[in-house]
Amino acid sequence: MTHKVVIIGAVAAGMSAATRLRRLDEDASIVVLEAGDHPSFANCGLPYYVGGVIPERDSLLLQSPAALAARFAIDVRVRSRVTAIDRAARTVTVATADGGTYAEPYDSLILSPGASPVIPDVPGSARALPLRDIADVDRLTAAADSARSAVVIGAGFVGLEVAENLARRGIAVTVVELAPQVLTALDPELAIRVERRLTDHGICVMTGASVESLGTADAVVASADGSTESVAADVVVAAIGVRPEGSLAADAGLTLGPRGSILVDADMRTSDPAIFAVGDAAAKADALSDEPTLIPLANLANRHGRRVADVIAGRAHRPVPSVGTAVVGVFGLTAAVTGRSERRLAAEGRAYRAIHTHPMDHAGYYPGATQMALKLLVDPATDLILGAQGVGEAGVDKRIDVIATAMAGGLTASALADLELAYAPAYGSAKDPVNMLGYVAENLAAGETPSLQWHELAAADDAPLVLDVRTAAEHARGTVTVPWQDPLVIPVDELRERHGELPRGRRIVVHCQVGQRGHTATRLLRQLGYDAVNLDGGWLTWRDAQASLTREPAAASAR
Repeated sequence: MTHKVVIIGAVAAGMSAATRLRRLDEDASIVVLEAGDHPSFANCGLPYYVGGVIPERDSLLLQSPAALAARFAIDVRVRSRVTAIDRAARTVTVATADGGTYAEPYDSLILSPGASPVIPDVPGSARALPLRDIADVDRLTAAADSARSAVVIGAGFVGLEVAENLARRGIAVTVVELAPQVLTALDPELAIRVERRLTDHGICVMTGASVESLGTADAVVASADGSTESVAADVVVAAIGVRPEGSLAADAGLTLGPRGSILVDADMRTSDPAIFAVGDAAAKADALSDEPTLIPLANLANRHGRRVADVIAGRAHRPVPSVGTAVVGVFGLTAAVTGRSERRLAAEGRAYRAIHTHPMDHAGYYPGATQMALKLLVDPATDLILGAQGVGEAGVDKRIDVIATAMAGGLTASALADLELAYAPAYGSAKDPVNMLGYVAENLAAGETPSLQWHELAAADDAPLVLDVRTAAEHARGTVTVPWQDPLVIPVDELRERHGELPRGRRIVVHCQVGQRGHTATRLLRQLGYDAVNLDGGWLTWRDAQASLTREPAAASAR
């Protein structure tokens, strides 16, 4: 008999499952039920259509029911909302656009309902426009046509994409974020660089702020530091985050995971053997923990849609846990992350080692080289990579992708030093930034150059001597300061002759601009018998960290 597969949800995961299953099994009966008007649309492109970067709305519509039927013999039914699952009868109840209902039987059921946007529960919340589907983007684009001001609630990846694209239309944009920084996937000393880019392009950023009311037609009431403020807002966009659509599963008695998500096993099977779940609604296996996690990313949705088709078709597959790799562009600046952040590792009580570097995206002598900030998080016991993040004008996505691949392959941080990566002066360096992270990790693992983090210096209870080994001119443009001493400068090239000026028996924290000369100076001093450590990431990391604490971005001349 023909095996009938019913799929609820026709976007990334659902359509990946449907088309993969057809390629594996020509005889299967495949029905896809979609509550909205469009299957298989490009929801990641929605902000860019708002800003005119994607000029044609039709570019967002990747497939139609007719095209899917012609190529894959898949029965895609739009405006068909599933309201209930009868597990005993193996049927779903479908509500149609004309008000009718019917029961659709299944042998296997795939739940791919996605996630719904979080709308702030405040007066006037109906004004807040989400951005999850084509209907949403139509409403936002129409509202933006006559808007002079906008408030974006939430400074995550989507919130910043929306803010930039509204600004492209000449709209005055304010971003309101409850957390003390933008992009909480990044650690603060990197996130501050993104905030600078936003403010440099006229975006008003309110962090540590909450929305109290959307009650008027042209303003939002926000509060921060105990005071309230009225912010101009002809348009309000809710980009706080998303909530897994687990209500169907809950009503059917399926086991749920974190935040109401649908709990699945390694085969993406729910607590009912005939029902599977994929996409943003399903909990993911965490590569860095035994607990399930939520990672609402399109690449994972497509991957898991493909894999669940393999399971239903009886093909062997290798379950791969997720690390969470994401990237965003903000006015020409790229920010990317994979795996854990330092903040999350600290919250989990997990031991880690942090490494900061500030390499050029390609050879410095080749025109157009720009500096990036990279951060690597490493397990000090195993040397395995726990996470990485980067911010820069160019080349950041490439480096984070390499590190994400290294994590998937189980490479240690030190092994990054030996990766053979493509090199030409216009594309990289003979010592690629990824290799450089590996060199630092190797030195730390061997105990050759102990390091200190920016926040550890501030918390040090032994009042270590802070030594700047840059030139006097660099020092004059800005230096690390501590309350227990005046700045001390001995350039690294003079250190062999002048080290006698330093006290014995006191810990010395060495810093340079980015950490490289600090490493050289630390190695020299330790071989001369001094208790020296290198300030990880040098003055640039310390400077950015201080800016993240004071909310005062560094002067443009110092960037």
